Amino acid sequence: MAHSTRLPSVDSITVGIDVGGTNIQTAAVRDERVVSSFRVATPMTGARDLRRAIVGAVDETLAAAGADRGSLDAVGLAMPGAVDREAGTVSSSPNLPGFESPRPVAIGPAISESLHGVSVTLENDVSAAVLGELRRGAGRPYRNFLGVWIGTGIGGGLVVEGELHRGRGAAGELGHTIVEPAGRMCSCGRRGHLEAYAGRGMMEARARELVRKGRRTTLFKLQEKRGKPRVTSGVWLEAMAKGDRIANMLIDEAIWALGIALASAQNLLDLEAIVIGGGLGDRLGARILERIAEDMRPQLFVPDRPPVLLGSELKDLSGAVGAAVLAGG
Repeated sequence: MAHSTRLPSVDSITVGIDVGGTNIQTAAVRDERVVSSFRVATPMTGARDLRRAIVGAVDETLAAAGADRGSLDAVGLAMPGAVDREAGTVSSSPNLPGFESPRPVAIGPAISESLHGVSVTLENDVSAAVLGELRRGAGRPYRNFLGVWIGTGIGGGLVVEGELHRGRGAAGELGHTIVEPAGRMCSCGRRGHLEAYAGRGMMEARARELVRKGRRTTLFKLQEKRGKPRVTSGVWLEAMAKGDRIANMLIDEAIWALGIALASAQNLLDLEAIVIGGGLGDRLGARILERIAEDMRPQLFVPDRPPVLLGSELKDLSGAVGAAVLAGG
């Protein structure tokens, strides 16, 4: 949603911001090139504190690029949940405190006001990440592909004939497709969704439930040792490497659920490729791609013509770069 008619300066910078359930990641783009980036923990204390953190992240990103707000041409803001791009609102984002309700929160106009009228363009976080990969990453060779981001939650974005498919604002929510009817409770309050099995937040909740039932895991000792507020992707990998049974079991279940969901998507859409990113997806890399492909194969209607499975090229910057592209960077 545009909030300014200001013309860009010769040295203008577009800042893309990717708000996740764990971190806010930014990228400053000038002449289609990332000139700086910044990362800070996402506040879990509501919309007002998130607004302050985003504005602070913009200033830090500009400073890292040797610039200030006078050089800021536009902002692209990528957030999880249902996005109304025209109104600049976000709703139904269960992993982001202050945005869980179906009632829209006007975060775009609020950020624009805080930045003295700079244009703010809003997009769903994974749709932005997929756009980043389409224009400047792993998706460039393909016209029809699905992006799947495995982080605190599970998000998806769909490219059809070279264009991002948005639907009515909530397209691509792969995390809320059903893999087990009446299965585990998802973060959205419904049962059996992919995110209930493969979203890092719900995997952590399941691990804590098992500990309460008397099972043992190193996950939470490693989390405490690293000083992390959540069980991060790095903690999962370290626990797996140490042979932690619960960590490996929950990763196995996540791969099983992803295999079902992605095979179903492939059977419906007949895609050229599936790009897998996000914190956990990027960290697990080729190992998870091979195992998902194996779990998908028996479920595919045309098993001799599977989609290419590949990791994101832009990694942590996918969403921020995509948001910047959307805002004209």
